[in-house]
Amino acid sequence: MALANGFHALCTRPTPILPTVAASFPYPLPTSFGMPTKCLPLVLQAKRKTNVMLSQCFAAKNELSEVDNGGDDVKVEEMEESSETLLYSFTPLPLLVLAALPGAAGTVRSLFGPFVELVKSWNLPDWLVHWGHPGNMAVVLFAMGGYGTYLGFRIRYSDDVEEKAKAKDLHPKLLGGMFFFFALGATGGVTSLLTSDKPIFESTHAVTGFIGLTLLTIQTILPTLFEGKPGLRNVHGILGSGIMALFLIHAALGLQLGLSY
Repeated sequence: MALANGFHALCTRPTPILPTVAASFPYPLPTSFGMPTKCLPLVLQAKRKTNVMLSQCFAAKNELSEVDNGGDDVKVEEMEESSETLLYSFTPLPLLVLAALPGAAGTVRSLFGPFVELVKSWNLPDWLVHWGHPGNMAVVLFAMGGYGTYLGFRIRYSDDVEEKAKAKDLHPKLLGGMFFFFALGATGGVTSLLTSDKPIFESTHAVTGFIGLTLLTIQTILPTLFEGKPGLRNVHGILGSGIMALFLIHAALGLQLGLSY
């Protein structure tokens, strides 16, 4: 009986699995029986303290950040991202100079001759050749030009900062697109007249078109001179309104020309 009691006491006493280590170990060691719950599972952690002091110095274009990590200074150069929209458009000035020269109509006819013959070979409907140019230009004038002009007035007179910012972004895009399509549409108008064997530079519609494209060229250059010359903004607004009025007259003359043949 004594032997059995001794064997029972030996079995029930907790016995360490690992050998005894220094008391400085940060966690109690687990035992085979009755292990502390804090040691399930056993995780050995290494604690490291890192003090990072971050200071940023913001500039307009280049930004410098100094990072202090353990006494080491590291300079990081950050480039501020900037986005800008560039509008490229066909300039009508060479065509205007050519139109002003004596015998320019004959020169333009010879230059457009191969393309006119190609258009005739397509056997397009007469109504499309006749009214295609006026229809396209009307859409450009009222959709892009009309809304772009409205945005120009909102830039000047709106008190809403967000609305003004959106108008400043969209206004040059719309009117730059109008300039491009008007310059491109001028070639379409010449082609339409040549396919019908009509004169190209003698009508008042052609004259107002050349004047309008010349003024649009000047109007496109003006915004590049705004810096340091705030008075040019008033010139830009007045000239833009005058150009839109001129193109309304140009559209009426074009409708009159289209109905004349």
